[in-house]
Amino acid sequence: MTVAAKHTAGTENPYQLPHLDALESEAVHIFREVAGEFERPVILFSGGKDSIVMLHLALKAFAPAPVPFSLLHVDTGHNFPEVLEYRDRTVEKHGLRLHVASVQDYIDCGVLRERPDGTRNPLQTLPLTEKIQAEKFDAVFGGGRRDEEKARAKERVFSLRDEFSQWDPRRQRPELWNLYNTRHAPGEHVRVFPLSNWTELDVWQYIAREGIDLPDIYYAHEREVFRRGELWLTPGSWGGPGAGETVEKRQVRYRTVGDMSCTGAVDSGAVTVEQVITEITASRLTERGATRADDKLSEAAMEDRKREGYF
Repeated sequence: MTVAAKHTAGTENPYQLPHLDALESEAVHIFREVAGEFERPVILFSGGKDSIVMLHLALKAFAPAPVPFSLLHVDTGHNFPEVLEYRDRTVEKHGLRLHVASVQDYIDCGVLRERPDGTRNPLQTLPLTEKIQAEKFDAVFGGGRRDEEKARAKERVFSLRDEFSQWDPRRQRPELWNLYNTRHAPGEHVRVFPLSNWTELDVWQYIAREGIDLPDIYYAHEREVFRRGELWLTPGSWGGPGAGETVEKRQVRYRTVGDMSCTGAVDSGAVTVEQVITEITASRLTERGATRADDKLSEAAMEDRKREGYF
């Protein structure tokens, strides 16, 4: 038996990292690459599970030093209270700086107008892009994953945006062998997606492995909801329920968290991480396909928002 054969006997590949370790290593490399190449990066942080995992990875990437980035949240004014409480608690716990771009401020001064359907998710683009320009952020971390939606599936890990924050597919760069092109002109910035190659199941398995705390909204609980189309929505000051829509109490949880007006709950009995993982494994719908009304506005809803500068 050769020396190489002795080293590999009884193992599949001793030099290959386990799946979650490989994803973690890739994300940590991305965070460190941005820290070395950009002057003023920021992490988009909403208190949702993907941004929570992203922050956890950033903390790991630079430990024992503090995270060298601030956080940015686009607040629609219709966020779930549990998520906002988690956001503020996390910022205080880790001594982070939080920037908030408020949709309500833009509505109050007449720059933006409420939509007839009450949802504010499509209104986030202007507050986000103007905050990026005002603070001169040159790299913006997002928690988007390619498995979520078809427009996200074709996104690069490092996504170049022009001086208006808009995405042009013709200007995207190849990323062979995990080599990233960070060049950008003054006024441009790069959106960076460390979780691009993760799936919803990967995220939850990593949450379980790392013991990451999440807002209670991600686990089954009794909640007042009403039916609108295919979604169970939470009543609130955003305008629901409407005529003919009846509020009832149901055992539900949220697979993804956004604006209350467009994020639906799913019937669930999953009260632990392990039960959530079992539930996701059996699901045939992506989390956004099952629970996000803003992605159903048109066939190209997410693609349009990406071109305008939001995603």
